[in-house]
Amino acid sequence: MLSRVHRKLRVETDRLTLRAPLHSDFNAWTGLRRTSEAFLTPWEPAWAHDHLSRRAFTNRVYWAQRSIGTGTALPLFMLRRADNVLVGAITLDNIRRGPAQAGTLGYWVGESFARQGYMREAIEAVVHHAYHRMDLSRIEAACLPENRASRAVLEKSGFKYEGVAQSYLQINGRWRTHVLYAALRSDRRGRTDTG
Repeated sequence: MLSRVHRKLRVETDRLTLRAPLHSDFNAWTGLRRTSEAFLTPWEPAWAHDHLSRRAFTNRVYWAQRSIGTGTALPLFMLRRADNVLVGAITLDNIRRGPAQAGTLGYWVGESFARQGYMREAIEAVVHHAYHRMDLSRIEAACLPENRASRAVLEKSGFKYEGVAQSYLQINGRWRTHVLYAALRSDRRGRTDTG
């Protein structure tokens, strides 16, 4: 059933294993989120009052199982292969089929693991998986204009700037404008017929 599907899904990179969250990840997830709270909250939607609770995490695991099973999202935890330590998470969400064949990328990394190349590794692996295993054509991402680290990792991972979305998401309790990026499976943007 769904649990079999989500337990088998693994994407391996040089340093990371990307896999669906499990109930047994609760302590690692809560610990990493708690110690990284000040680092993460300027860039994320406001945390619910029970964000770090066991019940909220259990709901997150069940949502991940259902989403993977139905093909509507691909929520993955990022674990360092050397010691199986949780370093962050990456989700391909809002997967649209039919003529769109697209999805939206979201991600976070614990403060102690930032700027070590883990997120770039994870993004490139998920994009490759989305193109070659899920047959998607377009991966979108958005971030706050002042989030230089997020913009840099998207650009280094082959995403191209596409524009601005006014009042795109509520971040830390306020509607915020975001910059939009996308990666295309067959990207010819910026090329000519001779190029």
